[in-house]
Amino acid sequence: MTTLPTYTQTGQTVTFNFATNLQLTVLTASIIHLFSDRGEPGTSYAVEGDKQQPTAFTVTNQGDHYDLTTAALTVHLDATGHVDVDDAAGHPLITDYRGKRQLLDKGVDKVHQRLVEAEGHSINGATVQGDQGYQVIKALAADEHLYGLGDKPGYLDKRGYEYDNWNSDNPDAHLETFTKLYKSIPVLLGLKNGHPYGLFFDNPYRSHFDLGKESPHYYFYSVVAGNLDYYILGGASLKAVVTNYTYLTGRTPLPQKWTLGYQQSRWGYSASQKEVQAIADDLEQNDLPCDAIHFDVDYMRGYRVFTWDTDKYPAGPGEFIAQLKQRGIRVIPIIDPGVKQDPDYAVYATGLKNDYFVKSPNGQVYINQVWPGNAAFPDFGRPAVRDWWAHNVKFLTDLGVAGVWNDMNEPASFQGPIPNDVVFSDQDRPATHKKMHNVYGHNMAQATYAGLKAQQHRRPFVITRAAYAGTQKYATVWTGDNQSIWPHVQLLIPQLCTLGLSGFSFVGTDIGGFGADTTPELLTRWIEAGLFSPLFRNHAAMGTRHQEPWVFGEPTLSIYRKYLKLRYRFVPYLYDLFAQETQTGLPIMRPLVLNDDQDPRNREINDEYMVGDTVLVAPVVQQGQTKRLVYLPRGEWVDFWNNREYAGQQDIVVDAPLDKLPLFVRKNTLLPWGPAVSHIGDQPDTAMTFRLFGDHGTYDHYQDNGTDFKYQTGEWNGYRVAVSHNQVTVTLTHHGYAAVYQTIHVALADRVVTLTYQASTQTYGPQAL
Repeated sequence: MTTLPTYTQTGQTVTFNFATNLQLTVLTASIIHLFSDRGEPGTSYAVEGDKQQPTAFTVTNQGDHYDLTTAALTVHLDATGHVDVDDAAGHPLITDYRGKRQLLDKGVDKVHQRLVEAEGHSINGATVQGDQGYQVIKALAADEHLYGLGDKPGYLDKRGYEYDNWNSDNPDAHLETFTKLYKSIPVLLGLKNGHPYGLFFDNPYRSHFDLGKESPHYYFYSVVAGNLDYYILGGASLKAVVTNYTYLTGRTPLPQKWTLGYQQSRWGYSASQKEVQAIADDLEQNDLPCDAIHFDVDYMRGYRVFTWDTDKYPAGPGEFIAQLKQRGIRVIPIIDPGVKQDPDYAVYATGLKNDYFVKSPNGQVYINQVWPGNAAFPDFGRPAVRDWWAHNVKFLTDLGVAGVWNDMNEPASFQGPIPNDVVFSDQDRPATHKKMHNVYGHNMAQATYAGLKAQQHRRPFVITRAAYAGTQKYATVWTGDNQSIWPHVQLLIPQLCTLGLSGFSFVGTDIGGFGADTTPELLTRWIEAGLFSPLFRNHAAMGTRHQEPWVFGEPTLSIYRKYLKLRYRFVPYLYDLFAQETQTGLPIMRPLVLNDDQDPRNREINDEYMVGDTVLVAPVVQQGQTKRLVYLPRGEWVDFWNNREYAGQQDIVVDAPLDKLPLFVRKNTLLPWGPAVSHIGDQPDTAMTFRLFGDHGTYDHYQDNGTDFKYQTGEWNGYRVAVSHNQVTVTLTHHGYAAVYQTIHVALADRVVTLTYQASTQTYGPQAL
């Protein structure tokens, strides 16, 4: 019998004296950090600040193993280093697999394997190579569902699939066979026999997850280098696990309110002032609400970042941006990391002078090609380089842009991938591309966020394509270069919901598809399916069919307009959800399983989603379909369009002609109902409407100035709106923002009740029905 190791305890860290020490650190009752130093220096990019809270726990010698027990979790550690985790009731959550891996037999011998691989097909999943890497193998229960991992394409439940974490720009149509895309978010959420848990592997090196594809008896994580470094996440529900994960890695900050409006984009718009002007005119003439136009790489001077080709903008870019802003349209320009190799170009010259670019092993600045041709890559791991980049953002903010769109920051390159031995920095410590690749976009987003915050004194609006765990603190993300194909409108729901489970609440997909040519039906179903995605942007590639809604005439234009206008009605609700998210980490778009993980039917639904707790969306995502089966979760539901009521936990057949998005609201819900506007202005609303679905309800509503950080020092208002026992009441639960609603309307089934603010008492007062 192997003897248990001795251990020492320092504060809330217990170090077990194996040949390679193993540390368990109790951060909270539901978060335990497991760490074994394998010689990798550096600190986390995902976890910032001290997350440890004073937490009671015990360590008990049970003879053949130790138990480390908190109020929520028990970690069992045996003499050979196996780690098992139970919840407070003793239900197994995470169990080390005691057997050996059995490689999946695909019926290919070595001779044929070489032929198959030469043809471009993969045979076996990733395994640890050399002695720098390691693997962690956990047992799978027969009833175990696995979620998370960020933007990986495919279905909600990841069990039975394999994935890689290596940020990649792949222009092919993203399908469930893809193991990697633009983001690496190595957080896994599970339901084992109905009991929730999470695992976060905080290691930026290239890693691999096999989630029961190789064997139905285990799942495993393998990584090519780095320390053994992961977090055990407990929680009484999947919601609680997500809350704990986002406590650890950070939460999406409250966005500016206008960012929840519609945004129009196309690669090619910004090639001339005339074309952008025409888009703005068409939006207005066709009565299409819009809050932003995005400028792709065309606006720059020879694709040089932080430049503007003034020959294309006779009014001058600053004046033109101001003119658009007067019309209610903001400008979001793209920025890539590649800096053109040009000694007469100030950004390159300054970066070269200050040694801010990554280098080849021979000490020369590493050069690859992207849009401007030969380009150098800023070494974003270094704080000084991030500060320099943040200062460069001032070129754009001085012109009046409203935000910045970061692209190509995997980092992508045109002349083959960047070699692993290219010298990058890990903060101020030398490192390599092998380690820093997956956090490159994260560090670029952090720098951009810092620049916008310092220069605009508003909540920064940063969009990034590449990300790592924790990037949600700095940036909005979209799912990258999708295509105008039906599988991608189908993918929208599980992919955005999975990002939400992985900590990213401000997410979106290119409406209509970026590559290939959309159709009127596909575009219509896409604007319906993505109606509640927080980032609500139509974007397309140069060389594809134009997909502005007026291009297709009627009925596409009218249906598109209908849903844009509906989106603006829901903006106050989305904004309320973001205010709640800053406290809970719970996303706006949610898979049904997040709201109720104990209903087995919810666990693998890929074509419906929830908005908060109360709105159910069941889009049509199949070509030609005009009816669909909708599963209604537990509770009672009201059809948004006709107020018909349904009991939950049943399937119903819903008519869904082209102009109808099946939409349901939980019965006895009050929802804020925004004004009919073409743009979200900076001036505060003087009135707000709430709609009742059912016969009673209570709702807590949030209001602030929608732009800056004053809410963090109490400058916000809270309202509780209630309909009960034939009475409507509005209570001002927190009054820190001067612009109180002067009137509040509550729309009931048979009438609208209006309440007026009484400044002398700071009340609205009850009103009998």
